[in-house]
Amino acid sequence: MTVPRDVTYTERVPIETFDFIVTDECHRSIYGLWRQVLEYFDAHLVGLTATPSKQTIGFFRQNLVMEYNHERAVADGVNVGYEVYRIKTEVTDGGGKVEKGFFVDRRSKETRAVRWERLDEDLAYDARDLDRSVVVPSQIRTVLQAFKEALATELFPGRALVPKTLIFCKDDSHAEDTVHLVREVFGKGNDFAKKITYKTYNPETKRYEKSETLIQEFRTSPTLRIAVTVDMIATGTDIKPLECLLFLRDTRSRTYFEQMKGRGTRVLTPTDLQAVSGADARAKTHFVIVDAVGVCESEKTDSRPLERQRTVSMDALLLGVALGKRDEDTLTTLAGRLARLDRQITRDQAKAFVELSGGHSLSQLSGTLLKAIDPDAIAERATGRAGATPSEVSPEVMATAAKAVADEACAPFDVPALREALVKAKKDAEQTIDTVTVDAVLSQGFDAAAKEKATALLRSFREYIDEHQAEIAALQILYSRPHKQRLTEPMLKALEQALRDHHAAWTEDRLWDACAVAEPGKVKGRSQAGRFADLVALVRYALAQQPVLAPFAESVAQRFDAWLKAKVQAGAVFTDEQVAWLTLIRDHIATSLSIDAEDLELSPFNQRGGLGKAHQLFGDQLPKLLDELNEVLAA
Repeated sequence: MTVPRDVTYTERVPIETFDFIVTDECHRSIYGLWRQVLEYFDAHLVGLTATPSKQTIGFFRQNLVMEYNHERAVADGVNVGYEVYRIKTEVTDGGGKVEKGFFVDRRSKETRAVRWERLDEDLAYDARDLDRSVVVPSQIRTVLQAFKEALATELFPGRALVPKTLIFCKDDSHAEDTVHLVREVFGKGNDFAKKITYKTYNPETKRYEKSETLIQEFRTSPTLRIAVTVDMIATGTDIKPLECLLFLRDTRSRTYFEQMKGRGTRVLTPTDLQAVSGADARAKTHFVIVDAVGVCESEKTDSRPLERQRTVSMDALLLGVALGKRDEDTLTTLAGRLARLDRQITRDQAKAFVELSGGHSLSQLSGTLLKAIDPDAIAERATGRAGATPSEVSPEVMATAAKAVADEACAPFDVPALREALVKAKKDAEQTIDTVTVDAVLSQGFDAAAKEKATALLRSFREYIDEHQAEIAALQILYSRPHKQRLTEPMLKALEQALRDHHAAWTEDRLWDACAVAEPGKVKGRSQAGRFADLVALVRYALAQQPVLAPFAESVAQRFDAWLKAKVQAGAVFTDEQVAWLTLIRDHIATSLSIDAEDLELSPFNQRGGLGKAHQLFGDQLPKLLDELNEVLAA
């Protein structure tokens, strides 16, 4: 077995035997002996995998034929979404120190035999040493205690049984320590929590148990609530009732992390969930990643929660969509909430929603919303041809198609009765949820090194702006804000180029992320549409002209709402068609910084009749109206 085997030609199986070869789990089968098999045959290769790595994409020559991402699977009801709950402790974050003179235990990892030893010098250790060379029972216990308290207050309030939980540990010794502490913290016996690894010893029977038997017990038993593992259940195991993944170990592999997360995405019926988790487990609407080591803070996964506007109420979200709000964060958030709500409602409620929405189920509405922000779907709409890509379509045509697709996806929410029914169903389904209580044991936020790096980046950015405010036209306008002199798109592009020429990291995304790390309490969510215009918000925030960093489009929308309200209070009357045009003008300013009469011939205005229609709607007041909106909304 020490000599590698080679695949060589044989007449019994010539290379032209197959026309197509389909390989499942292809992220594993493109190495070693199996790679030789795949390359031996003169056939088309079709690879299937839920976790494609860079090597997988490279092996198939970047020929990605079709993908079905996590967000779409959630909207279609194939998977459930997830939320991340962070637990941080002092020892987990910074390690610890035992001064000389104290007695410590020395334990063999293999035999677990323990002896005492008195330290003759200080023992200092960092987070990397935890549960490898140094075991701190208090650290594991603190995390588990915080998890136990959060279950009852924030994660799954009102549950009589602990939701099925899988804990990932670093090695077998770490798992052994953890399972004993789980039983201690929760005050339960051996049947409540078990270790499921390749080597699981049962002290009662004094025998090693088969992992397959334990996995089946964890899958179906109402008594076994928490399983502790290293990697036995990380891949290839289907445990549908799982609702919590607790990470006590980090992983640097994006593929492996995706596989770990996949344990929680499985769907099951409310009846099957209640059979193992009790009658108060109404439905599996999502699962929770409890991150105790920062495993979610490094970029390992392309998927992210659909819920991006957690602080926005359901009624405000629906009203915003009905009034024309079409940004990606809004649509994905609504899609996520509809997908979750679809798993909580009764059959009668589901039928009522189909009638109110004109024949669409909640899962269909959710999927349509996600399709409205899918570039490929928009490109297909723009060209009328299946398989079209965004690169084949001009930006103007893409924008028009995107607007049309989004309008169609949001059309059902124009019905007030549907919005009211959704809000009521949401409230009924979430009466027991407590989102206010905060566990005092937890320490949340970014670590000191990340904050220091982000703060330094922002400091240099602010110093550059202050130093060059008289040289760059965009900075002159943003700094002094002269009356009637407005920032133009070419000016902002010149500023963007100057910033990147001076410092490659000064992109809108990097600067925004740095603000979120350094000053999290002063930063709102990032724009998805019109991200280029967010440079205005970044500069204004750096100049202390606005106390909170919010997307430029959001500030434009707020000023527009205030302006429209003031107009109505002053006696102005706008028709529905006029309001629709004003909304288009608002959206144009949010992405292009300002507007003039010539812009009214551009998409999407030209779809509604262009400048001529605008004159018909607003008459001689049009120039004054545009000037006023520029003054109120523009940069």
